[in-house]
Amino acid sequence: MDPLKKKYLERLSEIYPTIAKASTEIINLSSILNLPKGTEHYITDIHGEYEAFSHVLRNGSGAVRKKVTEVFGKTLSEDDIRELATLIYYPEEKTDLTRRELTDRQMNDWYKVMLYRLIAVCKYTASKYTRKKLRKMLPEDFAFVIEELITEKDDIADKEAYYEEIINTIIRIRSADRFIVALAELIPKLTVDHLHILGDIYDRGSGADDIMDTLMDYHSLDIQWGNHDLVWMGAAAGQLCCIANVVRVCARYGNLDTLEDGYGINLIPLVTFAMTAYQDDPCSCFPIKSESLEDDDWKMNRKVHKAISVIQFKLQGQIAKKRPSFGMEDRAVLEMIDYGKGTFSQDGKTYSLLDTWFPTVDPADPNRLTPEEEQVMERLRSAFIGCRRLQQHMQFLLNNGSLYRVCNGNLLYHGCMPLDAEGHFKEVDVYGRRFRGKDLYDALDGLIRRAFFSTDEKEKDEGRDILWWIWCDRDSPLFGKDRMATFERYLVADSEAHAEKKNPYYDLLDNPEVIDSIMTEFGIDPQHGHIINGHVPVRKGDTPSHCDGRLLVIDGGFSKAYQDKTGIAGYTLIFNSWGLRLVAHKPFTSREEAIFHGTDIHSDKVMVEKFTRRLQIADTDRGVDLRERIGELEELVRAYRSGAIVERTGGGRSGIPD
Repeated sequence: MDPLKKKYLERLSEIYPTIAKASTEIINLSSILNLPKGTEHYITDIHGEYEAFSHVLRNGSGAVRKKVTEVFGKTLSEDDIRELATLIYYPEEKTDLTRRELTDRQMNDWYKVMLYRLIAVCKYTASKYTRKKLRKMLPEDFAFVIEELITEKDDIADKEAYYEEIINTIIRIRSADRFIVALAELIPKLTVDHLHILGDIYDRGSGADDIMDTLMDYHSLDIQWGNHDLVWMGAAAGQLCCIANVVRVCARYGNLDTLEDGYGINLIPLVTFAMTAYQDDPCSCFPIKSESLEDDDWKMNRKVHKAISVIQFKLQGQIAKKRPSFGMEDRAVLEMIDYGKGTFSQDGKTYSLLDTWFPTVDPADPNRLTPEEEQVMERLRSAFIGCRRLQQHMQFLLNNGSLYRVCNGNLLYHGCMPLDAEGHFKEVDVYGRRFRGKDLYDALDGLIRRAFFSTDEKEKDEGRDILWWIWCDRDSPLFGKDRMATFERYLVADSEAHAEKKNPYYDLLDNPEVIDSIMTEFGIDPQHGHIINGHVPVRKGDTPSHCDGRLLVIDGGFSKAYQDKTGIAGYTLIFNSWGLRLVAHKPFTSREEAIFHGTDIHSDKVMVEKFTRRLQIADTDRGVDLRERIGELEELVRAYRSGAIVERTGGGRSGIPD
């Protein structure tokens, strides 16, 4: 036997010390291969909309309601099904509401009915899991009781009396509320096996921090970073351009509370500076996209918005000079202003500016921060780096995220594949080296991690700056436009100056040769795989499905700021053992509406692909791993039987040092 193989099998024998134990595991793993494939749930471009995201997560894009209907569709009314679904989504709130409406005796009857119904749904959704995996998913406090209730006990003579006594005891000892919560939280876990987040958790909405807390508690997920996530990661790493951009976007959407209350970022130095430097300036070119601010807050936010925007324009001019390989000279916008004439020149054209009041800009050195601006940015940098909660959230993004993922025959990424006009992979310069296709993604992924983990200051600095590059450069796979015209949209009236030309990728989504080449580049079978993509909202009249359903753009507009253009509140995707189902959601009204009136998000479902047979775990990536493990265990059994490795049948661990 090969010495390395023998050494590996000896290590494996420490876990499976006998033929019997190894054989038992082979039987277990072989049986798992024949279980139905778990349900995958794809969500993208959440943009801080916590309540809508939370509801979609709770109802599994309709998958939970579907399970309830499959169990009770022939025995319960529509109202009863809606009440049960609401209880699963919001167990504590729904129980409290019901308690206020019923007497104690009626409440006990309600508990009994709902507990039996929840148990039935749990039993149905748990049927495709092994007992071992199910036990891992059970809530610790009630694990034994729930397992008793949702698994058959053939050896019990009077099952009905046995189960009824358990339910009656739960109610009698006043544990029904907590038990309902435990069951209601278990059902979505059993319904959705794995969650994919395809980027842009942050910006626009006010609840990104709450979304991150929710994701950190989720049972199984992965994240493909979006450009809005990476600019926050850059801010957390201390990159000044990223910090300025994060604050600017929060100010623009009236969400400075996300920074102050959500993350404890002290904005007083910035506010004080803005109110002084722009004291008499109406800052009318820097409006706030919010309907919830008071008059005084509107005025303050506009001044903060302008102050941090000017700082950002200076900083991006500095980085354009610092990193000439980025090719971002056209973003040194303050150098393109004729301060005497109040005009802005770009691409051989000259435009009049809507605002010419720049009290902190020195025309002779327009990218230089004033001492006051330097102090503001240094205070912000310290606050971002020192914020424990923010750093925990960014660490979670790093640990569970990447620029792309290949999973069960599907390629997941947020933005686009940089292509040239002919549809070939575009070569992109990254710090003097050229990359294309998958290699570009892998190189950028490594650079991102340097910003947080490298001990070499030069490498760390390159990692921080690449986060800004990924946010807004024309060759970034997470941006996909020829420029980010923030300055022009604020200060130039002529819409020609606002134009941001998209990468050819977006014109080639229905080109089968291009889609085949992308799949092949990432090791996916073009005949059976899919590309699942976020980033660009699907506008009214457009389709999220391209190239005969092989590429799906599922950003439908979670963000309220997009919904007038999209007409809906987001697409999500469900991939279960029967097929792929695209779900288009109507705008979420409110959490209160859902609790008090049982209002669910209305969702239109479209079957993207229905399989001719039900997929099993054997058909998934996990199946590949399990078959490999089975092969290793079979080799171990053969080694035991040939005498090449000795079984460890005694009480000790013969031959293995402690």
